[in-house]
Amino acid sequence: MPTQAEASSDPASAKPGVKPIEVTVVLLDGGYASTAIGPLEVFHSAGSLWNWLHGETPRPPFRVRTVSIDGQGVTSLCALGLVPTLSIDDIEHADIVIVPASGWDIQDRFIGNEAFLAWLRKWHGRGAYIAGICTGVIFLAEAGLLDGRIATTHWGVADMLRQRYPQVHWQTEQFVTEDGHILCSGGVYASIDLSLYLVEKFCGHEIALQCAKSLLVSMPRGRQSGYAVLPLSRPHADGRVREAEEYLRTHFDEDVSIDTLAGRSGMSPRNFIRRFKAATGSLPGAYLQKLRMSAAKDLLEAGATSIQAVCAKTGYADIVFFRNLFKRHTGMTPAEYRRRFAHMNFDRSELVAGRRA
Repeated sequence: MPTQAEASSDPASAKPGVKPIEVTVVLLDGGYASTAIGPLEVFHSAGSLWNWLHGETPRPPFRVRTVSIDGQGVTSLCALGLVPTLSIDDIEHADIVIVPASGWDIQDRFIGNEAFLAWLRKWHGRGAYIAGICTGVIFLAEAGLLDGRIATTHWGVADMLRQRYPQVHWQTEQFVTEDGHILCSGGVYASIDLSLYLVEKFCGHEIALQCAKSLLVSMPRGRQSGYAVLPLSRPHADGRVREAEEYLRTHFDEDVSIDTLAGRSGMSPRNFIRRFKAATGSLPGAYLQKLRMSAAKDLLEAGATSIQAVCAKTGYADIVFFRNLFKRHTGMTPAEYRRRFAHMNFDRSELVAGRRA
């Protein structure tokens, strides 16, 4: 069996001829080191650590590099020195850019950093996913990348950012948001949530679960308070439809009618359906189905013992209909899905010496 370092040294070797997904993690002076190191370790481990632990050939899909604004070392908030491999100007290609938490003196953070803000705008314009963690989202907001978009941040600075950036649709109850290749997360630990969310987006659900299991961390949470399903629609700026989406996310297990949604939005049913489809790309019924299927997968991954209970908790009364619908969405029956993925989910309290009790 190769050592883990040997297994992870060459991401391009995972699939000959396939270019690695380029991840650039920015190191910020005075920031929280863990919000840069956490993503580094998640992306480095994806497709690699699980395989290494099981004696299989590692297939790391990401190549991860660290940069600072000027290429020089930085000192974190806790006086930890971090040395990047490159400066931002040295990056020739980026698929994902991670901007970590910047510390709490957020109003001073962007002063003198216009070159960094322009760099973020450049890479977003070239199609890269730009991800801000906790207070690091201020750089995205100051660069204008969040105007008209959904975003989140740490609840402790939310009011300040709402006042400074009123064009942003702040949803700070969410842990992770995505809107137009722009991602935000709230809180320090949410750097892990956001990284695993991106691993799942680029590499699929199974690799993300394997990565989480091998690192002994949980899969991404939805809200800073309670349960939520991550965004399912394409980016749009229709405020009334956004409100309808939020209502569906919190009432997906109920029988929500078009008349109810249209009435809440102040539209006729016909106009609401047209607006909803134009904004999200889905009809309301199809959108609701996706929400319910996402919730069903979460319940099955958590090891739900009764398929009937999952059916009821996701708003369905007919278990045969639910089974057929679930298979159409996932390619597996609910029982098959649970057998495949439930063993990869866990509660941290169950872990003893790195194993389940």
